Amino acid sequence: MMKNIKSKDNAKQIKVFEGVYRKTLLYNRNLMLCHFTLEKNAEIPLHSHKEHQIGYVIDGKLKFLTENGEFIVKKGASYIFDSNEKHGAIILEDSEVIDVFHPAREDYK
Repeated sequence: MMKNIKSKDNAKQIKVFEGVYRKTLLYNRNLMLCHFTLEKNAEIPLHSHKEHQIGYVIDGKLKFLTENGEFIVKKGASYIFDSNEKHGAIILEDSEVIDVFHPAREDYK
């Protein structure tokens, strides 16, 4: 397999939290692409990280929580969090999302 191609079908799945599963796809020093499978009623606690994060909801519905309030995203929507911006989520429906991090997250390699 070429180093610049990776299928989510061949990526190792990691359980992040109960009902939250991550597959790290491709990355370099500056960018990282991850695929998440999220089960209804799962929760991602409020957290922050130095990496910027932008995502896209392939399917499902999530409620994001931030220090400035909350917002709901569903299939077809995108979202963004700046470096060190606190955020968490409650999964409202079984969901599938793609997240991109800048720079790449060391803890997800």
